[in-house]
Amino acid sequence: MGPTAGISIALLIILAFVVIVVIWAVAQYNGLVRLRNLVQESWRQIDVELQRRHDLIPNLVETVKGYATHERSTLDEVTEARAVAAAPGSSPAEQAQQENVLTQALGRLFAVAEAYPDLKANQSFLQLQQELTNTEDRVAAGRRFYNANVRTLNTRIETFPTNVLAGMFSFTRSEYFETVEAARQVPGVQF
Repeated sequence: MGPTAGISIALLIILAFVVIVVIWAVAQYNGLVRLRNLVQESWRQIDVELQRRHDLIPNLVETVKGYATHERSTLDEVTEARAVAAAPGSSPAEQAQQENVLTQALGRLFAVAEAYPDLKANQSFLQLQQELTNTEDRVAAGRRFYNANVRTLNTRIETFPTNVLAGMFSFTRSEYFETVEAARQVPGVQF
């Protein structure tokens, strides 16, 4: 074996190493892109459910308004909280805060409904309440799915050696969608 054969073997080993590193980098990059897209998709699903929630609230307020005309401040509070929560352009953390305020206002609205037996028996009110409860359940499921995807993406972005690649291609951490403990309970009415 001559000196050129030794150099050729060394070059082949180096070339194989470079090819392996490039394949690894491409696979990691594609994995980060897939996770980022999954996080965005799961956020859009939460957004759909939140929009459904926001669409139910005006009907609920109108139903309560027909029975509880003396409760104007509570009705206005729900309407204002809904308007803020429904405004576009919020980050997941900001949206969570706005939804917390809305949930608390809805809780006060349902507490007001307790004082009106005819309202509690109204079929429209009961149907709206049930739809809102179902929507809250879907938002909670979407939040769990979204946060799991965010956790996976953030872990990949922060762990070595993927963090080097993530930094080179400007992958950033995503925000969690977290609600406060009081807002996690679906507003309800005892009948």
